[in-house]
Amino acid sequence: MPIPQTILTRKTTSALFLVLTIDDDGEDAVREVLGDLPTLTRAVSSRAPEAALAAIASIGSAAWDRLFDGPRPRSLRPFVVYQGEVHTAPATPADLLVHIKADRMDLCFEVGRLVTDALGDAVTVVDEVHGFRYFDLHDIIGFVDGTENPVGQAAIDAITVGDEDPAFAGGSYVAIQRYVTDLEAWNALSVPEQEDAIGRTKFDNVEMDDDVKPTNSHIALNVVTGADGEEIDVVRDNMPYGDASGSGERGTFYIAYSAGPDVTEEMLRKMFVGDPPGNYDRLLDFTTAVTGAQFFTPTIDFLEDLPDPPTAPADEVGGDTATSPDDRVSTSERSEPDPPTDGSLGIGSLH
Repeated sequence: MPIPQTILTRKTTSALFLVLTIDDDGEDAVREVLGDLPTLTRAVSSRAPEAALAAIASIGSAAWDRLFDGPRPRSLRPFVVYQGEVHTAPATPADLLVHIKADRMDLCFEVGRLVTDALGDAVTVVDEVHGFRYFDLHDIIGFVDGTENPVGQAAIDAITVGDEDPAFAGGSYVAIQRYVTDLEAWNALSVPEQEDAIGRTKFDNVEMDDDVKPTNSHIALNVVTGADGEEIDVVRDNMPYGDASGSGERGTFYIAYSAGPDVTEEMLRKMFVGDPPGNYDRLLDFTTAVTGAQFFTPTIDFLEDLPDPPTAPADEVGGDTATSPDDRVSTSERSEPDPPTDGSLGIGSLH
């Protein structure tokens, strides 16, 4: 099995998320930086090996054919827009994701600076988010985040492409959304009202029994099961972000790694369209998704020995766009998604 990028780490105290689009004629510079990223990260990490520095590069659907010749990951596709009666999960431009995490923000900053300096005018930074650990792994709304993340071999299985796509075995898929939270409105709720919206107690972090958990609670709508009835997991590495004064945006950067995008797509359908349609995630009344993109995370072996560049322009080899109207899903469209390709699932910012 090829060596995967370092996705699975202990929960670090800091993270930097860089979302980039590739400018015209920027492909060569991007390829060079992708190939250098493992070596660059090791060099910065050597200054403080105890800080658990990791930098993970992922590539979007539209960018893939601009960068590489040959096959592409079987399930790599643009982020699907889910439009419910009240809330929408938007798709926003994104060709590259660089997810940097460590126990020290200076290390994250250094890798981010080196990467963006090397890329120069080959890319445009469309989103830069500096995340932080909030007390004992709480989300900014005060609830523990990521309680149900799988661990050990279950986590590896949840995020790793296997024999179903042998050319890209060892890789992962990743979906991101940045949520902006209306803390004033959220804090105006009583604690029991907040717990009903989440489906979990706030202070002792205990999930409600199914017979009392509201059907529109965040947790109730974030459970997806396979054909065998078992819950399908993803690995979330969410981080709070924002301005303390409230003068700017603040909320949660949602990021979920999985063995296939079907998992997160089904979760988002249930959250935004509702299950049944109209029974949407109550948490969305207080936190708004302002970005959405998905990518493929190749192995280190792939990065260190990239395929040849394409021999024809991307528009001649099947390039696509991140936000095509054809990708929009409403309550009357695609109510039943394709069966999961990876046999595993579990999205959402707080489950």
